[in-house]
Amino acid sequence: MNKLLSLTALSLVLSFSAAHAADAPAAGAKAAAPATPATPAAPAASAAAPTKQQTRMATCNAEAADKKGDERKAFMKTCLSNKPETQQNKMKACNADEKAKTLKGAERKAFMSECLKNK
Repeated sequence: MNKLLSLTALSLVLSFSAAHAADAPAAGAKAAAPATPATPAAPAASAAAPTKQQTRMATCNAEAADKKGDERKAFMKTCLSNKPETQQNKMKACNADEKAKTLKGAERKAFMSECLKNK
């Protein structure tokens, strides 16, 4: 309990001293220009490519642009909770498409490769 009170008092003192240091200079004193502009530092992670979740969120948000209220909420919930299709299901779908086209050899291989990339 005593340590908690001490830490609280110390944090208050430090926060007030930082606030006091940030006050504007007196009217008669010249203000020194800061050496660097005061811009918030952007985290390196945000500059990197978006994560899968961020990409999914952007896609779902674009698809839900015309929806409003509860309809939008329900759509976003289902859209964001959709799991990516398993490799086995992708293979089944692509095989069914390929059989309908009756492709052979290199044509089949190219079709299957492209089909699996796009699913």
